[in-house]
Amino acid sequence: MLEELFGNATAEKVLLYLHGYEEGYASAIADTFDGMPVSMVQQQLARFERAGLLVSVKKGRTRLFLWNPRYAFLAEVRALLDKAMRALPADERRRYFSQRRRPRRSGKPE
Repeated sequence: MLEELFGNATAEKVLLYLHGYEEGYASAIADTFDGMPVSMVQQQLARFERAGLLVSVKKGRTRLFLWNPRYAFLAEVRALLDKAMRALPADERRRYFSQRRRPRRSGKPE
């Protein structure tokens, strides 16, 4: 859908993941999209960081990527991604963007 605009399908998926979850790291993004190569995800994350769209922070040994609040066109990019997210088929949205991100209390029923 947006791969031509962002350069390729990996770039589109990386941005949609970050739009859906607000933050992420390379291996989690790759795992979400059914075994996408981690190296491709890392390349796209580095590209977006160089462009200023993303910033990264180290949490332990993991490099976590977040939106750069100082990026001049952040609101416009997020609005475009929001529209793209709404255009995705419902089953694809559920499959990729509804994973539980917070821990569950132990003993709580599924």
